Amino acid sequence: MKLVIPGDLLSDDVKRAGEGTYVAGGEVHASVYGILDQKELRVIPLSGKYMPHTGDNVIGKVVDISFSNWVVDINSPYEALLHISEHPDRIYPFDMGQHLDIGDLFIAKVKDVDATMRVDLTVETFNPLRSGRIIQISHTRIPRVIGRGGSMINLLKKELDCNIFIGQNGRIWVNGKEDDMDLAIQTLLKIERESHTAGLTDIVRDMIKTAKRERKEGRNRV
Repeated sequence: MKLVIPGDLLSDDVKRAGEGTYVAGGEVHASVYGILDQKELRVIPLSGKYMPHTGDNVIGKVVDISFSNWVVDINSPYEALLHISEHPDRIYPFDMGQHLDIGDLFIAKVKDVDATMRVDLTVETFNPLRSGRIIQISHTRIPRVIGRGGSMINLLKKELDCNIFIGQNGRIWVNGKEDDMDLAIQTLLKIERESHTAGLTDIVRDMIKTAKRERKEGRNRV
């Protein structure tokens, strides 16, 4: 893992230029301050606002209902819209609040982002997240929560007895028993704090196993 600053030379293979880079003089340079992913030749920024991209999975919050759209906060400078036509059934504008009301949080996918930064969403279901907990971390740490090739999130799903949904806008939904959610959230916050640490996956694995063992020993003493 390597930190880079804007202008740092990354490669002379311009065909590999990825997100967070630019090409100049037949070379690839970093365009942002962040962590270099050498495998994909991209730079993961360490700060900044979440900027939506088509295809991103996000957790949105309804902040308003207009005549034909739910207006959604996606933890970005830009609000998103979920059009009434995304509902699988024909519903009327005055019934929209029965399906998603102001304040409801829900899982969505960014359907399109146009040149004016109009953001359109789509959903698989219109089910608000009424159970579990939602935490928000820096969206720049989400790639670390997922890990290379999904290594970290696969570990979390294996070791933590919770359902976990990772929003690329930095919001994470966790659902399970109270003790399991406590441990899951502690783990996710540790990943956010120590995202620059080498060997973090092994550290997290040890942390979870230690916490679960201590919890079991504590119950046996009661």
